[in-house]
Parts: sequence; structure tokens; C-alpha cells
Amino acid sequence: MLKFTPILLAILYGLAMYRFSVWRTSKELDAKSTELADPQLKELTDRMAAALDLERIKVHIYEIDPVNGLAAPDGRIFITRGFYQKYRSGEVTGAELASVIAHELGHVALGHSRRRMIDFSGQNALRTALIMILGRFIPGIGVMIANALASLLAAGLSRGDEYEADAYATALLIKSGIGSAGQKSLFAKLDALTGNSGTAPAWLLSHPKTAERVAAIEANEAKWLRA
Repeated sequence: MLKFTPILLAILYGLAMYRFSVWRTSKELDAKSTELADPQLKELTDRMAAALDLERIKVHIYEIDPVNGLAAPDGRIFITRGFYQKYRSGEVTGAELASVIAHELGHVALGHSRRRMIDFSGQNALRTALIMILGRFIPGIGVMIANALASLLAAGLSRGDEYEADAYATALLIKSGIGSAGQKSLFAKLDALTGNSGTAPAWLLSHPKTAERVAAIEANEAKWLRA
């Protein structure tokens, strides 16, 4: 039993760190966000709400400059002030921003926040187990290898979540009559909007490559529209 104690402690540590991260994120979002009030965007979110049999979809503005959207662990949906400004300046269309909201709704509906808590704890346990095993054979370097392998696993799991949220968004956008054109056109702009050069290997990225995401969206769209 004692040999497994470090792994059990790693799982508990992962759970505690995840809970602390959720608490800290919620406090930050509470302090730096307001509800979005935009008539044009509300028209689009109301169409998505109707498709989901919801009264409305509440979206918040997170008052930071980087272009991003996020789903909080408590289920709230946010777009950053920087993203909203791109919309206001005409660099991003309403349909494109609606696709971001639909994507974040997907993360909430599919339970990705809860799954990440389990994943994070499991990754800590795996990292600890690998350090224990590799450290015996290659001290020092074994720790680096263990950390790298755990990071690769985390990136792979995150990419899976992104594909799932993309598929959810595509289905919702089609059902609400908005369509997936804005979702696909936004991906063509994202690297420039976010300043991402896209030079990192795909297997190290927490988000899939843009071309691969668009291909998956088009495949899903063709399948669902043909059915």
C-alpha cells in the first residue's frame, strides 16, 4: 500500500489544485465581467436558445484584451472585451461571434469542465507514477520525460474536447438557421486575431490545427445535411 501512497497523494493534490483554480477563476470573472447587451448578437443567441428550448442564453463580457471565449466551470459563457471589439470594428461578424458562443455552450453541455477535473487529477497521478519508475533508471532526465509525456496526454485530451465542442456548435448553428459558414470563416481569421503563428507541432497544441478543425466541421455538416 505504501508504494501507492505518492500516487494517491498526487490524485488528491490534483483535485485540490483544480478546486482552487476554479475558485480563483470564478472570483476573477466575477470582478471583471458584465452581461453582454448587444441587440444584434441577442437576436442570434435567441435563435440558438429557441433551438435548445431555452428562454435565453446569457453571455458575459470578460474585461480583458486578448481575443478569446471561455466556458466557466459554473456554466457561464464569456467572450473577452478584445473579441467583442473585433466584432464592433467589423473584423468579426455576428455569425462568427455566435459560433464562438455556440462552441463554449458545447463545452458546458458536454461536461468538459467536470471531465477536466478528473483528467487533471489523473495526469498528476500518471506524472507521479512515471517519475517513480523512470527516476529509478534515468535519474534527473526521467523527471523531464515524465513531465513531457503528461503534457502530451493533456494536449491530446484538450484537442478531443475542442473537436467535440466544434461538432456541438455546428449542429446548433445549423438547427438554429444560422449555419456553419461563420464558424468556418472565423477559423480562417483566428491565427491573425490571436497572434498565433501556428508553428508548434500539432501533437503539442491544446487546440487542433485550423485546417483539421474546418475539415471536421465540413464532414459533420455534409453528413447531417444529407441525413
